[in-house]
Amino acid sequence: LMGRIKGVRRKLSEELGFLIQAVHIRDNLELPPSAYRISVLGVPVGEAEVFPDRDLAINPGQVSGPLAGLETRDPAFGLEAVWIEKSRREQAQTLGYTVVDAGTVIATHLSHLLQQHAHELLGHEDAQQLLDRLKRSAPKLVEDLVPKVLPLSVVVKVLQNLLAERVPIRNLRTICETLAEHGPRTQDPVQLTAAVRVALGRSIVQNITGLRQELPVITLDPKLEQMLSDTMLGDEAGPGFEPGLADRMHQSLADTARRQELAGEPAVLLVTPKLRPWLARLTRHSVPGLNVLAYTEVPENRRIRVVAAVGR
Repeated sequence: LMGRIKGVRRKLSEELGFLIQAVHIRDNLELPPSAYRISVLGVPVGEAEVFPDRDLAINPGQVSGPLAGLETRDPAFGLEAVWIEKSRREQAQTLGYTVVDAGTVIATHLSHLLQQHAHELLGHEDAQQLLDRLKRSAPKLVEDLVPKVLPLSVVVKVLQNLLAERVPIRNLRTICETLAEHGPRTQDPVQLTAAVRVALGRSIVQNITGLRQELPVITLDPKLEQMLSDTMLGDEAGPGFEPGLADRMHQSLADTARRQELAGEPAVLLVTPKLRPWLARLTRHSVPGLNVLAYTEVPENRRIRVVAAVGR
């Protein structure tokens, strides 16, 4: 298990663009013998129960029959699953289940939670180390950016904002070049994050759809989009935001996102730059599979295909 956890930490560090802190394992007598709990910065963020002598058969959504075993849910993504006898592994795979052992269940759960909380793991020291590394190849850029244009605290907040929205910070040079360009006009992390996302638009969209030229998107009904824009106060919803509207939007977006996932396509909500930060925060936890993009973030060579429009 330790080898798998080290592998998760190494892989995520490469994908996200900064070094994930060491993962510590310790006994907890408060938990049942077959249970585990994952904490980030001392705060529990997930727990589950595993059975080392069994395999977990996960229902990806289209299986051809039931399985005998201990019914549960995959701890990482909440999918229906069954703990089965190892001798039934081949049968489960034939029926369309994804079958993994207990170690893989824990490693996948850990990876998922670390990705969700990556923005909490990046601190000032981590950001400074990234800047020091970039300074070797682009010394003038780093020297002119911090602290001449922006304080380190603002740079850290922008990097955290990107990670919170599942945007890797590997391309630190482009991030810093964009901050150096826009920093003299604003030190607002929300506005700076929006500018950086536009600069990283090609890689953001590629992470969502791969090399496919067509981007399936969900849009807002023009009347709804105009109403939300009219009631925006800064980057928050201002007076006049109809009670219950957020709940209805949540449900409609969640239903549409689920249909996209079942069809094997990404769930992407395409909105105006003004609405994007607020809608991204609104849906981050309630519709975790939804990617919220601004029109300005989509590269010109991508074709847009509207698959649904969400109204009031």
